[in-house]
Amino acid sequence: MFKTLRRSIWTKLNLWDLRAAPKPHKKLLQYAKKPSGAQFATDSQKTVYLIDDTDSESPKSPRNISRYTTRTHTCGELTKNNVGDKVILCGWLEYQRMNKFMVLRDSYGETQLLIPEGKNIVSMEEVPYESIIGVSGTVVARPKEMVNKNQTTGEIELQVDSLEVVNKARSNLPFNIRQFQKAKEALRMQYRYMDIRFPQMQRNLRVRSRLLMKLREFLIENHFVDVETPTLFKATPGGAQEFVVPTRFPGKFYSLAQSPQQFKQMLMAGALDRYFQIAKCYRDESARSDRQPEFTQLDIELSFTDVEAIIQLIEELLSYALADFVEKIPRSFLRMSYRDAMENYGSDKPDISFDFKLQNCTSLLENNEKFAAVEDFGAYLLVFDPKSVPCTLTKSVKENLLQTARQFPKAKLVQSVVAKDWPTKMQNLFSTEEAKEMLNRFSITEGSVLFICYGTKKEASLLLGRIRTEYVQFLEQSAQVKIRKSGLHFLWVVDFPLFEINGVTGNLQSAHHPFTAPHAEDLDLLNQDPLKVRALAYDLVLNGYEIGGGSIRIHDPVLQEQILNVLNIDRDSLQHIIDMLGSGCPPHGGIALGLDRILAVLLQMTSIRDVIAFPKTFEGKDPVSQAPSELPEETLKLYHIRPLTGHS
Repeated sequence: MFKTLRRSIWTKLNLWDLRAAPKPHKKLLQYAKKPSGAQFATDSQKTVYLIDDTDSESPKSPRNISRYTTRTHTCGELTKNNVGDKVILCGWLEYQRMNKFMVLRDSYGETQLLIPEGKNIVSMEEVPYESIIGVSGTVVARPKEMVNKNQTTGEIELQVDSLEVVNKARSNLPFNIRQFQKAKEALRMQYRYMDIRFPQMQRNLRVRSRLLMKLREFLIENHFVDVETPTLFKATPGGAQEFVVPTRFPGKFYSLAQSPQQFKQMLMAGALDRYFQIAKCYRDESARSDRQPEFTQLDIELSFTDVEAIIQLIEELLSYALADFVEKIPRSFLRMSYRDAMENYGSDKPDISFDFKLQNCTSLLENNEKFAAVEDFGAYLLVFDPKSVPCTLTKSVKENLLQTARQFPKAKLVQSVVAKDWPTKMQNLFSTEEAKEMLNRFSITEGSVLFICYGTKKEASLLLGRIRTEYVQFLEQSAQVKIRKSGLHFLWVVDFPLFEINGVTGNLQSAHHPFTAPHAEDLDLLNQDPLKVRALAYDLVLNGYEIGGGSIRIHDPVLQEQILNVLNIDRDSLQHIIDMLGSGCPPHGGIALGLDRILAVLLQMTSIRDVIAFPKTFEGKDPVSQAPSELPEETLKLYHIRPLTGHS
């Protein structure tokens, strides 16, 4: 019935014959040089696939959002200009009253339906909400006293001529699509296909689509080539924990690619000098609000480049891609060295959307005999003055911050509200002279909230950096005071160390990855003092989140082998990279942007789960299908896996 109804209305509107569409504008791709022997099709060589495929017919450019569907309009586009129009709407039943008034909802909005008195239409009283409904009717103006100014379709309603229940929903759905009674996240994640119906998720996923389109647009216009690289790869050392994939070859495994890093370097060796890809990446790590085991990044690599050129590329790319979503972003982003970031913010991804910097008080306390045994001693303080921001330090806040401090065993946290007798109260830790000097040197006034972290220098600054962000978050939530500046605050962090110490093994490891090039001025330090070697690496930070990272790569096979030796990585595991670099590989570099994190900040979401259609839980599980799941024994045998025994 519904298809017949649709055809009838379209015929009346003289829109059924789609072949009257005008020819689209044709933009020809220009090639600077045709490959030798290449054959290009001409008009006379045109292949005809369909009997009625002629040169005079071409697809119409998609301007109508309801084109190719059984509706004529969406539930969010009808206005008083449509009064008198015959239309077809399809959507979800959101509300009904007295079998007369209904609200139909789709991805674009809501429209009120009115069933006229005496109209012989199927009874809706027993039809559950969220059922799929198709209606046809006439757009009429609402009475003035019934106009809903808060609704885009609030000036009209649809007087129903015919109605069909296309798909009746269950009467016991897990939750309603109501913003004021939103279910808890765990339940919404389990029924994600329903959660996506909420306007917020609709907005997030549509913005995601548009942003990805703008990124592709800019890169393709600048002659970058979109290349898909394999997901199944070889397990390699020097990175995050990888997911392994069993194969039919006994004892042989694939690994899901952490990123396209090695493949994109191979593309540079293959003379494909400007590459990009919107890539799926996999890391077997616990999920967090800004991390998922499966995530998406914009991967970029180019040859014959340097740090300055890549920074310029990304600044221009983001300025172009974000122009439709934010009023303005700076043409050039701020820059900060890794050393300054750690010293002033206690983080390699500092949030510069608010002030309150760490202050180094090591020189004041380093002669205190209580700290003499601490290797590489460091001390930092952070002051919140009540004259600049309303601040308090409740018992619950102190306990929460102590929980954070326990994650840094080599540092201690002092937190207090400064009173007149503060030097006396602190005498178990500092001398009275040290306490008084601290108040004077750093202009700490009575009533200030003061945090002091001391211990090993790195952990003391890291801990206070965490305290800085967590305490500001508490103040904004509890005191309803705005401390962070609005907008997008980009920051480049540069001059990272090439190596760092693994906190578990105590061995050297790459701060980024083993293919990162060292600073040319520091090459002599590789064997003498590797921890002082700077990397040609750069991270992009947005409002305290690392949204991108990259580096200039090693293109010399001899230098690459030297780095692997310093890291004690078996050369054989990366022989394919050594061979690739030795084949004649140009200097190259690149970057990867975390699209999930960019979108979460852009849309002001607290978790990247809210910008991913089907995210994983904190445990890394798929809440919809309950994956990972067990496999039948015959499948395990196929992949040479012995089934576990005695487990539930």
